[in-house]
Amino acid sequence: MFLILRRELIYLWYYFSVQLEQIFPYWVLGMVLGSAISVFAKDSIHKLFRSIHGKRLGALGVIPASALGIASPLCMYGTIPIAASFSESGMEHDWLAAFMMSSILLNPQLIFYSMALGPKMLIIRIVSCFLCGIVAGLLLRIFYPQKQFFDFTGFSEPKSRDTDPNLLMRFLKNLGRNIKATGPMFLLGVILSALFQRYVPSDTMARLFGENEGFGVLMAATIGVPLYACGGGTIPLLQAWLMDGMSAGSAAAFMITGPATKITNLGAVKIVLGAKRFALYLAFTILFALATGWLVNMIL
Repeated sequence: MFLILRRELIYLWYYFSVQLEQIFPYWVLGMVLGSAISVFAKDSIHKLFRSIHGKRLGALGVIPASALGIASPLCMYGTIPIAASFSESGMEHDWLAAFMMSSILLNPQLIFYSMALGPKMLIIRIVSCFLCGIVAGLLLRIFYPQKQFFDFTGFSEPKSRDTDPNLLMRFLKNLGRNIKATGPMFLLGVILSALFQRYVPSDTMARLFGENEGFGVLMAATIGVPLYACGGGTIPLLQAWLMDGMSAGSAAAFMITGPATKITNLGAVKIVLGAKRFALYLAFTILFALATGWLVNMIL
């Protein structure tokens, strides 16, 4: 019994160390550059978004709004008070929808993490999240013209935590908070990927997510709801699944439903939408993920 346990631990350590070696540099890069953007560029990004207000861009405003949502390093609980201040200044709600939707799905830190999945999946992730924000904004413009879609009552712009007068200390404190917030989930993701590689046969993953691509997209979109906890934690899992035969479309669907239905993001979105519009948000997320996954598989 002891020899069997020892053998299994050796196998698991092997899978864990290989996975960690592959993905750790991208996690470090994401931490460092993500903190740098948060400390030195966050205010400029938000000022740029404010600056497009009043330029009469109309429906085209959802394009820069979605791009700036991706560029914003804030989590959803940080994005909502910022969006509330934009709304108070008269920002169009379709632009806010584009900004918030893309911000939920992607941020600079997660972009650097996703480099570990290879250039193809990185491009798919960036483009699909950018388009998701645009589509969300356009749908709001079509079906809720001249209406207040969000209720930001009670929200005010948060005080920045990056206030240390020493720029280096300001950066290091932000980096420390990022490591504390994402490190445990990153390690958990590597552990789970090692367990999957050891105990889940690769042909099983191929059958679920690769061979029947339409069903695989549906499965990936579905499991993205309960499995997604942290962007850094799911990158090791996605990397292992893609190696085992997961289709690019299935991975794309997972990368949309996952962050959009992350429990902390759902709690934040529910506050500003209310029950009926929250249901519309969930329906839109799942349908867009399915359409994206099927389209990616068709193209590739």
